[in-house]
Amino acid sequence: MTKKSPMTPADTDDGVPVSVKIRERLAAARKRFHANDNIAGFIEPGELEKLLDEVSSKMSGVLDSLVIDTENDHNTGDTARRVAKMYLNEVFRGRYVQAPTITEFPNVGHLNELMIVGPITVRSACSHHFCPVIGKIWIGVMPNEHTNVIGLSKYARLAEWVMGRPQIQEEAVVQLADLIQEKTQPDGLAIVMEASHYCMAWRGVKDMDSRMINSVMRGVFLKDPNLRREFLSLIPNKA
Repeated sequence: MTKKSPMTPADTDDGVPVSVKIRERLAAARKRFHANDNIAGFIEPGELEKLLDEVSSKMSGVLDSLVIDTENDHNTGDTARRVAKMYLNEVFRGRYVQAPTITEFPNVGHLNELMIVGPITVRSACSHHFCPVIGKIWIGVMPNEHTNVIGLSKYARLAEWVMGRPQIQEEAVVQLADLIQEKTQPDGLAIVMEASHYCMAWRGVKDMDSRMINSVMRGVFLKDPNLRREFLSLIPNKA
C-alpha cells in the first residue's frame, strides 16, 4: 500500500499554508498570538477548514515520528484527523471563534445584593503539556444601578470560551474576570476556580489528588473583607 504524502504548501490555493497567512495578518497588525489568545478576528471565512487539513497533515507527521504504523493499525488510521478536529473544534475552540453573543439588560430593579453563580464546570488544557485541566468556577457579582444584567447561562458560556484555549489557571481566571467586568460593570467581582491538572496526575509526580485553587477579587470584594468572607463562605464544598 502506498502511503499518502503529507500536504505540502503547494497543495493550498496559492502555495502558502493557511497558518502562514494568519500569522502574517497578526504580525502586520502587531497582535499577540500566544496560546491563550483569541485570534478569530484574523481568520477569514473558510480558513478554519483549511487549517484543519494542515493540522491533520502535520499530526500525521508526529505519528510517523512516534513510529506508529497508521497504515496498518486500524486503531490509529484516522487518529491524525481526529486529533486535529479535537484541538480546533473543541479543546482549543476558544482561540478560533468569536466570543459568544451576550445580551445585556439594564438593571431596572436596581439590584445591589450579592449574587453567586456556580459551580460552573470548566475544561481546558495546560499550555505546558496540553494535558487536561478540569474543574469548577464560582462567580460572585455585586451589582449597582448601572450594572448590565446578563443571563445566568451566559456566565457559563463566557467561561467555556475563555477556558477553550491552552491555559495556565492563574491567567485564565484573570482573563475571565476582565471579560465579565467589561460586560457587566459591577461594583465588585469575585471568581474562585478549583481544578485538577493532569500534567500532575498523568505525568510527572502522578499525584491524582492534587488540585489548584486561585481567586480574583475586584472592586468592593477587594476592599471589604466582610463581603469577601461572605462570598467565600457561601461556596458549598468546593469542587
